[in-house]
Amino acid sequence: MSENLLTLSSVSKVFDTPSGKLRAVDDVSLEVRQGECLAIVGESGSGKSTLANMVLGIYPPSEGELRYRGALLPARRELAHRRAIQLVQQNPMSSLNPRRSIGASLRLALDVHGIGEKSKRWQRAGELLKEVGLPGDYRSRSPASLSGGQRQRVAIARALACQSDLVVLDEPTSALDVLVQARVLKLLNDLRAARGLTYIFITHDLSVVRNIADRVAVFEAGKLVELNATEKIFADPDHPYTRRLIAAVPVVTRKEEELRARLAKNTHEDS
Repeated sequence: MSENLLTLSSVSKVFDTPSGKLRAVDDVSLEVRQGECLAIVGESGSGKSTLANMVLGIYPPSEGELRYRGALLPARRELAHRRAIQLVQQNPMSSLNPRRSIGASLRLALDVHGIGEKSKRWQRAGELLKEVGLPGDYRSRSPASLSGGQRQRVAIARALACQSDLVVLDEPTSALDVLVQARVLKLLNDLRAARGLTYIFITHDLSVVRNIADRVAVFEAGKLVELNATEKIFADPDHPYTRRLIAAVPVVTRKEEELRARLAKNTHEDS
């Protein structure tokens, strides 16, 4: 069995709002195993993005603790923590500086973390682009000159530049059309196999999950309501909320069509 790379123990996040305290994440405990892809799914407001922000160190937990390779993750992250845990956002245009060339953005990651010889970092930027399926000479291009799928590949390359162990992917394909989405998912799967990466994949789209995740954590109103292998989640979900989510996934096979009919019946009986 793979060792746990990241462990969350009784983690909660409470925000003060004009209407009172809001428990965006409520007493969540889970482990992320080395080399796996763990999908965090749920509708808007379920707490999945807040959880991701705590993993990244953007929000400190209000309660509980996070451990990385067994060591406590402090509220104020050190440079080594930021290098080890990287983010790929939903919209790379918001994370790529439009005034910097693609190569400059990639080189900045290398410069900040002191990775490789300084004289070879521009060359390394080209190598990273090739690793994500883009020509190395795209280093000189601007983010605005690339398509959405190409920009997302650049965002992935920047995470790879840091030689991180854990990559948090926050809705990384939701802004892409279906064909480009499939290509990016294949790229992510290939990179995980080649580099031994670990993913936390944040999404509301379960049709994406079945193509990339090993396990699925289902969130509803800040609570972890189900955690299981992807195959089990799609074949025989336990929680009524999970069954409602699965019932909304587009049908691909006859087995899934039969499952949808059964879930619809079960959901009706639960209500």
